[in-house]
Amino acid sequence: MKLLLWLCLFSFATFAEDPIRGFPEGRLGRQRELERKALAIPEPSRSRVYMQRMSGVPHHAGSAGSRAVAEYALGLFREWGLNARIEEFEALLPYPTGRSLEMVSPVKFRARLQEPVLGEDSDSGDAGQLPTYNAYSASGDVTAPLVYVNYGIPEDYAVLKKLGIDVKGRIVIARYGRSWRGTKAKVAQEHGAVGCLIYSDPRDDGYFQGDVYPKGAFRPSQGVQRGSVMDMPLYVGDPLSPGWASEKGSRRLTREEAGTLMKIPVLPISYGDAQPLLENLGGPVPPEAWRGALPITYHIGPGPATARLKVDFDWSTRPLHNVVATIPGALFPDEWIVYGNHHDAWVNGASDPISGAAALLETGRTLAELRRQGWQPSRTIVLALWDGEEFGLVGSTEWAEKHRDELTAKAVAYLNTDSNSAGSFRAGGSPTLKEFTRELLRDLKDPVSGKSLLEGSRPPREESAARGGEFRLGSLGAGSDYVAFVHHLGIASMNLGFSGSEGGIYHSIYDSFAWYTKFSDKDFVYSKALAQAMTTMILRLSEATVLPFEFPSLATAVRGYIDDTRKAAGADAAKIDFSAAETALKELSAKAAEYETQFKNKLNVAAALSPDRLRAWNRLLSHAERALTRPEGLPGRPWYKHQLYAPGLYTGYSAKSIPGVLEPVEASRWEEASRQAVVLAATLQALSSHLTELTRLVQ
Repeated sequence: MKLLLWLCLFSFATFAEDPIRGFPEGRLGRQRELERKALAIPEPSRSRVYMQRMSGVPHHAGSAGSRAVAEYALGLFREWGLNARIEEFEALLPYPTGRSLEMVSPVKFRARLQEPVLGEDSDSGDAGQLPTYNAYSASGDVTAPLVYVNYGIPEDYAVLKKLGIDVKGRIVIARYGRSWRGTKAKVAQEHGAVGCLIYSDPRDDGYFQGDVYPKGAFRPSQGVQRGSVMDMPLYVGDPLSPGWASEKGSRRLTREEAGTLMKIPVLPISYGDAQPLLENLGGPVPPEAWRGALPITYHIGPGPATARLKVDFDWSTRPLHNVVATIPGALFPDEWIVYGNHHDAWVNGASDPISGAAALLETGRTLAELRRQGWQPSRTIVLALWDGEEFGLVGSTEWAEKHRDELTAKAVAYLNTDSNSAGSFRAGGSPTLKEFTRELLRDLKDPVSGKSLLEGSRPPREESAARGGEFRLGSLGAGSDYVAFVHHLGIASMNLGFSGSEGGIYHSIYDSFAWYTKFSDKDFVYSKALAQAMTTMILRLSEATVLPFEFPSLATAVRGYIDDTRKAAGADAAKIDFSAAETALKELSAKAAEYETQFKNKLNVAAALSPDRLRAWNRLLSHAERALTRPEGLPGRPWYKHQLYAPGLYTGYSAKSIPGVLEPVEASRWEEASRQAVVLAATLQALSSHLTELTRLVQ
């Protein structure tokens, strides 16, 4: 009964008459009424049906299962009266043809490399499952002593260096966690290792955290995390077509030319298979922070455990099926709001990604129902279910590269969701949308606690949700399909969703409907809540008289980025010449404040402006993020155009702020850092000029 009460409160909340950025006072009432209608439409039972249907069979990218899921979603969009289509691409999607791992000394052991079927979960025995492997590993057959490298990140290799331990010519064994798996493979390769094993230690997501599946939510002893080891900080998408869409007949690089493919064999294994390898290592006992929860004494090696690792792949180009539905805008059809979530999974993928895909579908049905009731969006809405995300954000990237010119001209914002679960609300995105997001979370309630989403929100990647009590957005790195939109094309982007614990089933055969309905969003109330949040966000972006971008938050964020970079430099901070950047930031802050004043003064008369005048105002607003990109991109990785944030070279999913400056600082390359500080200054000046033009237009 209490749950039902909270659901009613959430769905039919009576908003206080707080302002909504971008809406004149005279249009607030109409917008509030539209939102109230929208909140009443999503139904948890429908999300349950979508998930049960879409996660019913394995549907990895390039498979018949993935095509079937795409066609199911296409049928739903069309049933609801939306104009929808499948856009097909091709990409290098390697599948494994051979995998073996054995310890050849001091004792014989052959790894199982197989997740067992569980009687409690019928989907764990489904036909068509991809074996446990790491996509874009090199093919190879290597035999070498083992070295345990903890999480396999650069700091761990610094510890090994102090201990006098070299991994050159050896196979490293690293545990999942603390960084993206591709970073572990890349760092091992750079240090001369001939192979890399990555296992899930029970301290991180197994029995140390709680009961294992099927009794509990966590990873059983033979559970394995599949995943890509593409070098995503270099570029994402098809490895053979960086910067252009991969379609039938399009040009391709050779595999030797592709910069994102690993050059050593990499294989994920379970902690059940890892234990015999680790317990036969000698050498020093590692620092306490390196010790997992296996019932052994951890040692680093090298050896005496010696392993033979052999993997091979079918390096074929395979089809991708993006499902794209469009609702044309009635007033401003050339202003696009794009919302995407991927549909491909490593296996059945109930949590990742179908929990998010179900919310997107229910958002689409809600918008379609509003249209049936007589509403038409002012701006065009594009809903997309991407394929190939798991391999390296492939479907979304190829689509963005194909539609580059249209998106650059028309895209207002890109909104992204991925996995969704019972938990707190996470929001990351462009600082220019901070106030817009804060208002959204202010006005919506958690379906269980009844608190506003603002009270319970937190940014992605475990960042603090507030500094001094003030809401802020997390930064966007490389964790999902927003990458091509924000980092390559300069489109303001958001990544949103509810997040609790995925337990230990991530990228395994146990990410199933049975697991999800037992250990995550059992009643699909958070799926409904996400659909309500995304619908509200889309309605506000669609119907705002003036788009809700604001720039003081961006200037404040840049101030923090520069201060953080100085802190990273420590005693050497004086070696970086930030003078031009400081001057440019001061000017940007002034221009941001000037626009904010004009915006507040003119908002209530904006509705009386001509459509052409409004269109010009909003075009400048939506293109402001483009001013933060540079055609040459970041040093050493030209595909990444945005100058204020990007995935770190060695942080994987996590973002680096002003990476052109910060990463040279972290490597003590002071001259390069100063040169890039000048580039940063030019970027900030470009945005200041853009704001000058914007303010002049408003005046």
